[in-house]
Amino acid sequence: MTNQRFIRALLGSLLLALPSAWLLQAAETPASFQLDASSFRCMRDMTPVRHFYVDNLAGNLDGTLAAANAPEGAIYPTGSVVQLVPTEVMVKRDPGFSPVTGDWEFFELDVSANGSTIQKRGFAEVNNRFGKNCFGCHVPAKEKWDFICEEGHGCEPIPVTHAMTAALQRSDPRCGEPELQSGDSWELFKLKSLVVLGSVVKTVKGWF
Repeated sequence: MTNQRFIRALLGSLLLALPSAWLLQAAETPASFQLDASSFRCMRDMTPVRHFYVDNLAGNLDGTLAAANAPEGAIYPTGSVVQLVPTEVMVKRDPGFSPVTGDWEFFELDVSANGSTIQKRGFAEVNNRFGKNCFGCHVPAKEKWDFICEEGHGCEPIPVTHAMTAALQRSDPRCGEPELQSGDSWELFKLKSLVVLGSVVKTVKGWF
């Protein structure tokens, strides 16, 4: 084999190997924080912001609070956790992880006195207990609120009041004994009725 042929063959081998090397390097690049079922804890151990709670799995709680309290909206930092009720969570992943969802990953949890279990996780495929798509609900708040739904952020209203979500927060089983206030039992009953009714409607629609 001439020198020129040898060089061409060597370059060809290197070019074929480069994509695999890049993929291997990307696979070995660690995330900036750990994320599994143990990452989700008692809501009341998190930091309250108005009617929801926040945390930061990457240790940047100050950054998360600054974004949550920014009057004109802000981009939440990596590791941010935003939670309205015990069974539904948003987590801000590393930049570029999911550009379509602003790098937010959505989680559906099963919670008990023993902790949290991840039932479903993802980006555009996770639904809430009313059958509504989580990402679809949050899209109207993309600008300028970084997909966070609050009153005035453009999101479609859900049939759940702040009184209901507060009752759920105070009854999070991961926190020990519920800290229910007057009227919470009634709010929880109404919420359960809404969930049952929604399930019935969904079943009936499936018949046609």
